Amino acid sequence: MNSLVESVINKYRMITKGDSIVVALSGGADSVAMLDVLYSLKEKYLLKIYVMHINHGIRGEEAQRDEAFCRQLADSYGLEIYISHFDVPSLAKKQKISEELCGRNIRYTELFRLAREKKAKIATAHTASDNAETLIFNLTRGSSISGMSAIPPKRDIIIRPLIECTRQQIETYCREKHLAFVTDSTNLSDNYTRNRIRHMIIPELKSINPQLETALLRFSENARSVCEYLEKSANSLIDSSVTAGGYDCMILQNADKIVRTTAISLLCKAFAGITPEFRHISLIENIIFESGAVELTKKVTVVSKQGILRFAGESGDDNRLIELNSQLKAMLERNTFTALPKTVCFRFRKSTDQFKFPKRNITKPIRKAMNEARIPSEIREKLYLLADGDTVLWCQGLGFTDMGEKYNSEIELLLNELSIDGSTYCSNPKFS
Repeated sequence: MNSLVESVINKYRMITKGDSIVVALSGGADSVAMLDVLYSLKEKYLLKIYVMHINHGIRGEEAQRDEAFCRQLADSYGLEIYISHFDVPSLAKKQKISEELCGRNIRYTELFRLAREKKAKIATAHTASDNAETLIFNLTRGSSISGMSAIPPKRDIIIRPLIECTRQQIETYCREKHLAFVTDSTNLSDNYTRNRIRHMIIPELKSINPQLETALLRFSENARSVCEYLEKSANSLIDSSVTAGGYDCMILQNADKIVRTTAISLLCKAFAGITPEFRHISLIENIIFESGAVELTKKVTVVSKQGILRFAGESGDDNRLIELNSQLKAMLERNTFTALPKTVCFRFRKSTDQFKFPKRNITKPIRKAMNEARIPSEIREKLYLLADGDTVLWCQGLGFTDMGEKYNSEIELLLNELSIDGSTYCSNPKFS
């Protein structure tokens, strides 16, 4: 399995010599095997390895057992371990989200915090089996093609060295290497949808194709490539259809259906800050051909009239801004986002705002930056900025500034938590 993992690392350029890596260690077979493989590559790649374990405060004595096991395991490798404790049930109740989502948010917040401190990448132990389960789960929920992308091998500073290894291969590796691991009792219960997929559906599908995980990995990789191509094509369609007061319906009509519907989705994110449901996309597509109006949210209506598609209404009024900042303040007080300055807030742009590009080492007035990014002028006053005083960290439609890059992981989690679209939706080949 070592050679398979190393080939994956090289294939996706996950690691370069001298890297620092934070290993997310739960104590289960997957993370134990990942730690062992990465440690075996430590000298070859001149790696600095740190270990992090999160105690979610959910499973009582079993969670304490897992924590003690991880401490001992890290010590056996001579590695430094960082352990964080949280009361996930209480935090989930306060935030009015599921324990699963709350735990995930906490895990990634803590991992990114340590990664920033150590200037490291983050290694998580997602496998080909996890990818298969995620793909099937998304499919049963009626996901779009983006959901078929499942788990990417690499995203930002997150790497997944075991993504082409099956759970069976990993358990065999642990037996052969005499590696002990712990088992989360919740993984044995069929009360959870993902566990039912794992215990009931996957075995049936593997009876048809024993190489199911490998086949679904190829499918997910193809889906990611298709999504990237579609988004580029949709952005080009948006750019070409811009006209006075909106978007030219004739140009949208003549586009391929899949490119058109992708463009509709991107426009909905841009104007209303939401990921549209399938019914919204279908209704908007209908009025592109037949005229009419679709209420997208209570604040935004999509109107097609005289051959022009436009988005009417306010996507960012003062009440929404007050609500966002109230939620942000509560999160900062709870230390949900530990790295962000306590003085950050959401606001709309000011004439004096500057945008310092992280990759171009230049600063421009935000008006010029928006113009360069081809952001429609009629929505610029409605876009949210996250700023610390006069220092802009992030701007909707533009992304992170140079100063915001250092907080990118926490800002991404924050945007996700508040359902704010964080993508750069107006593309320009020169804007990068």
